[in-house]
Amino acid sequence: MSETHNETVLLRPAPGCRNTRLLLYAIRRMAQGGLNDAFAAHAMLSLFGVRNRRPTVLLRALMAEMARTSHRQIIVAPCCCGMMTAAEMELLLVISASQDRSRFAHARICSLLGVDHALGVLSSAQALAQAFEDLGRPIDFQAGAEAEPVFPTD
Repeated sequence: MSETHNETVLLRPAPGCRNTRLLLYAIRRMAQGGLNDAFAAHAMLSLFGVRNRRPTVLLRALMAEMARTSHRQIIVAPCCCGMMTAAEMELLLVISASQDRSRFAHARICSLLGVDHALGVLSSAQALAQAFEDLGRPIDFQAGAEAEPVFPTD
């Protein structure tokens, strides 16, 4: 599938919040190194300590579900990059909004993945956001949330 120029442009700085920045790092590591990437697991361990298993497993589930469901290629930046791609922004926004604004999050994730329905991905995002919140590390990401999706629906 061809990608548009918009998808590869680095749009904004990485999040300032430590929780969200670490989640972005773990997403990038798993996207590039696989679901069992040791650096992603270590990052989750360093954030959550001995309570890291639940958010780590849920992040793996989210990444696997996105890979299974998506009809588009999802572009992620290298782990050391201080900027985010449009896809990374959308994904963080979906995870952040998934609990309180599930219809909004579902519409955005469907737009990102290029599908009509992505309830499995939404459920995984909700579970991941809840795990972060339960462990005292809520994901709070605002990226112009009311703006039009970066990825138009087909």
